[in-house]
Amino acid sequence: MGVYVGTSGWQYRDWSGVLYPPDRPQRLWLEEYTGHFRTVESNAAFYRLPTPETFAQWRARTPPGFVMAVKASRFLTHVKRLREPAEPVHRLLAHAASLGDRLGPVLLQLPPTLRADPAALDACLACFPAETRVAVEPRHASWWTPEVRSVLTERGAALCWADRGSRPVTPLWRTAGWGYVRFHAGRARPAPRYGRTALHTWAARIVDTWPADSDVFAYFNNDPGGAAVADARAFTRLVPSPPGRPYPAYAGA
Repeated sequence: MGVYVGTSGWQYRDWSGVLYPPDRPQRLWLEEYTGHFRTVESNAAFYRLPTPETFAQWRARTPPGFVMAVKASRFLTHVKRLREPAEPVHRLLAHAASLGDRLGPVLLQLPPTLRADPAALDACLACFPAETRVAVEPRHASWWTPEVRSVLTERGAALCWADRGSRPVTPLWRTAGWGYVRFHAGRARPAPRYGRTALHTWAARIVDTWPADSDVFAYFNNDPGGAAVADARAFTRLVPSPPGRPYPAYAGA
């Protein structure tokens, strides 16, 4: 098993002096980031789809073996609400293709007001090529049904396991041969940090759920004050690293 641990985004000003040396210009932050983590979840495409040229630049600035997950456009998930998915899915993948071998999973984070619609979800997932890994993060309780689970399983899409308040807010279904986990906010201090017990519990869940040959992607979204950096560093010590890509040893992590 290889667990790719990173953060949701990397361009946070309050990470200067936490992850980035104070004298490091922001234009070099991605290069610095890749010296600490093997993956990142790009939120940029959710707000505004980067150009193919931008994706190509990110590929050129990252080392072989680095993985960039891409959060799908809110036009698809929040405006269209999964309806008429063909064009936005095609556009997203056409642009992100410039990442080449750096491209990892695509995340569909659904609006909290979107009630379950298994047919719409199935039609949307059908627009993705079979080789594209897609994770789905529903945020309305109506999605937790056998029918939804069946759609995810049949399409090979991963249910995104989500945590808020140091506890799961989604069912812990394994719907694919790989996994995707997001950490939104812990209960430790200083907020929104995760405590040692919570991180150990999540590490055990992951190891106990997926086979030894599975890939799992875990992203910390609790960015204020560099909490995501500290928690992601601590989590890398608790889970198996990607094959051939050991994580750096952090003193005091």
